[in-house]
Amino acid sequence: MDIFLTGASGYIGGVVAKHLIRQGHTVRGLTRTPSAVAALDADGIDPVLGELDDVALLTMEAQRADAVINTANSDHRGAVETFIGALRGSGKVLIHTSGTSVVGDDAQGQSVSSTIVDDASPFAPGDHPIRRARHAIDTTVVGASGAGIRSVVLCNSLIYGNGSGPRSDTVLIAALVTQARASGVVRVVGQGRNRWSTVHVDDMADLYHLALTDPAAAGFYFVEGGQDVSFLQLGAAVARRMGLGPVRPWALDAAAAAWGEGFARYALGANSRVRGSRAPALGWQPSRPSVTDWIADDMPLP
Repeated sequence: MDIFLTGASGYIGGVVAKHLIRQGHTVRGLTRTPSAVAALDADGIDPVLGELDDVALLTMEAQRADAVINTANSDHRGAVETFIGALRGSGKVLIHTSGTSVVGDDAQGQSVSSTIVDDASPFAPGDHPIRRARHAIDTTVVGASGAGIRSVVLCNSLIYGNGSGPRSDTVLIAALVTQARASGVVRVVGQGRNRWSTVHVDDMADLYHLALTDPAAAGFYFVEGGQDVSFLQLGAAVARRMGLGPVRPWALDAAAAAWGEGFARYALGANSRVRGSRAPALGWQPSRPSVTDWIADDMPLP
């Protein structure tokens, strides 16, 4: 298949694009970063320089492709609407990338939630405007099936593993590592009791390929590999890998000063626990090492 993929120079998009190429597909990859063009070309990705706001470009690329995969920005409604308009009535595939922070809470690292949200049932987003807006976009993509599009939302949990291309780091764990490298201490928001479901980036890429090629794939899927961990556990694994001392708690205001309040409070300090009940029906069987094993054995050292 000939795929148009946005976010080709990003962590998710880079891995997915190379995985699809290994499976025999061709990929035209959108990037807004001129310096990434040469790297994409070297990886066998046909680079397309542009922005998600370029309606004419996105429309042209979507209509020439067999399928569209959006990994660039979960919250860009304009791009989603452009793709739906371009693909309407075509029977082509539209895969949109979301993230499980959509169900995140406001635990501030102080508590673990007993709530595990299952993709087999309808759910409400977390009580934050960004989360409600993301959920509305996901719902719009799923609803595009009524416009003659095989639409899929892959809602990724905390992704870990080594990426490829210009951006090769997982976002949440990289934040802990960067802060620890600068200070010599691994810190977590609050007590780090909050938990996230996780998925290895290569297992995730396997599911993108299944969603692309299996005609039965449609609707909303949580992408999680069967394990969730607390940020205290993640921090402890990072500390061992970096040869540092015990993890230290961090009050929200101090964490916000380092990471920004939104990221500290609603990502690093939130619970995001999900269950992906639907993906196994596509034959998806996550098999890569756990996040703590990856940190111990394979996470690049700073």
